[in-house]
Amino acid sequence: MTRPASSTPAAFPQAAYIDPTARIFGAVEIGEGASLWPYAVVRAESQKVQIGAYSNLQDHVMVHVGYHAPTIIGQYCSITHRVVLHGCTIGDNCLIGIGATLMDGVVLGVNCIVAGHAFLREGTIIPPNSIVMGTPGKVVRTANSYVANRLNAMLYHRNGLAYAKSDHRAWDGPAYEADMAAHKARFEQEFVQLYGG
Repeated sequence: MTRPASSTPAAFPQAAYIDPTARIFGAVEIGEGASLWPYAVVRAESQKVQIGAYSNLQDHVMVHVGYHAPTIIGQYCSITHRVVLHGCTIGDNCLIGIGATLMDGVVLGVNCIVAGHAFLREGTIIPPNSIVMGTPGKVVRTANSYVANRLNAMLYHRNGLAYAKSDHRAWDGPAYEADMAAHKARFEQEFVQLYGG
């Protein structure tokens, strides 16, 4: 769903959770089950920002469009605390580590991990299944993180549903353990179907 002007969390009913402190401006699309956490900011004055289904923008994330490019976040992505995304494209099932920055024209393939505090400069192209570290960010090894990254996204989806009901302890107890084990088994089966054993 896109909102052309400043929006309140209630404007995105398909989201699992949008914290009341999150700020959303301009042409922003938020997918089903996605979540925006405390003090996340999304601004789209010219291009659009698209947040895929079941993705999460954690505390203090800043998302802005580039001068000539939208910011696109795929499905099942975790954009962790204090990340800056600026006019970049992130494939499905990616995790962006704490404090990382992705600049205009960055394209990140599916199933990637960007390490905390990495800086990906303008125009960087990262192939699928990469682990990226450093300043400037470079591929340090190849690993398909489909299962781990989807599991992390579902952890935040589950937590978002709980926060929407003022339950701030959703990561504790046998129900949580059973739920995450079921998700892990499902994602492992999907992995085999998609990528082989």
